[in-house]
Amino acid sequence: MKHLLRVVAGIAGLAALMSLSGCMSSPTYGTDKTSAETLLDDVSNIAKITPDNRNDEVAYNPHPKLVVPSDKTDLAPPQQSIADRKNNPNWVESPEETRQRLRDEADAGGNSYRSPLLKQNQVNQQLSTSQQRDAYREARKIQQGIYSDKRRFLSDPPMDYRKIDTAEMNDLGEPERKKEAERKKQAAAAKQSKGKWWDVFD
Repeated sequence: MKHLLRVVAGIAGLAALMSLSGCMSSPTYGTDKTSAETLLDDVSNIAKITPDNRNDEVAYNPHPKLVVPSDKTDLAPPQQSIADRKNNPNWVESPEETRQRLRDEADAGGNSYRSPLLKQNQVNQQLSTSQQRDAYREARKIQQGIYSDKRRFLSDPPMDYRKIDTAEMNDLGEPERKKEAERKKQAAAAKQSKGKWWDVFD
């Protein structure tokens, strides 16, 4: 009850203050009410005990009933979910699943089991030192993007962007020594032209 009296007293004081300042012009900001009237309406709406129940004005229509065929045996089976790992062969195998699969294959194979990881090491062992060095350099080029023979990834730019104009690369421009000599020559000419007697008439 005390809270309600405080709210009413605050609204009355605010209304009196607004009425006293009503003679002063207040901007409307493109609406039909001034900012003071809008503030008074907002405060009065906050102090309302029973809020507006606008949901009563909405007309809710009941949902229609499901259409069930007379013969339910003719219905098509539900579509198989593509998000199912077990039934979708295109699903990528996770590292945990790969580890578990290799363990199961090793347990089932017994002493005659050969790990597929050994094949990779055998291929590396069969390469000579120079071949391993070349393979390492090629892998580093691919990693750093230093290749211009073909596009290997979707993020690579088109091959036309990687073409280099040899004429522009070989053109080193004017030598710095020649530029410095030209600057000295121009400075000396400008210095000699100063202090002439006809400069007074310029």
